[in-house]
Amino acid sequence: MKRDITPTSVEKVMREDDFIVSMTDKTGRITYGNRIFIEFSGYSEDELIGTQHNIIRHPDMPRAVFNLLWSKISNREECFAYVKNMAKDGSFYWVFTNVTPTFDPSGNITGYFSVRRKPKASGVKTASEVYRLMLEAEKKSRAGECHRSFHQNSGQHFE
Repeated sequence: MKRDITPTSVEKVMREDDFIVSMTDKTGRITYGNRIFIEFSGYSEDELIGTQHNIIRHPDMPRAVFNLLWSKISNREECFAYVKNMAKDGSFYWVFTNVTPTFDPSGNITGYFSVRRKPKASGVKTASEVYRLMLEAEKKSRAGECHRSFHQNSGQHFE
């Protein structure tokens, strides 16, 4: 879901005993969110249910992190990650997340279950720097792809 929300520098910090819980279908559409998820996201339950989970994706998060997450859970594995989320008001909150697939009695994936808790400050510090470097690399890669595509399609070459 494309949103016109401007990220702010306002951080919401999870309490030690908070657990954000959500469930999605196989395509990532939210089917359940607990009251802590609603509180931190800033969205109402009605706004969240049926919406893609990436509604809370912060632009500081590299695509590669989510590619890894989807790769693991699609292969029936759980995934742990530090994630920076963005609330409806543009504020942000860091979480340490565990995402696992859910299965029907025949063993088929029916959706995904995620539990997030307050992350360690040292993990956030490390993840922030790694993600910043990953984002820079992703931007350079996309810029290079656009540059090559332009030249291939235009027949012109500029250096």
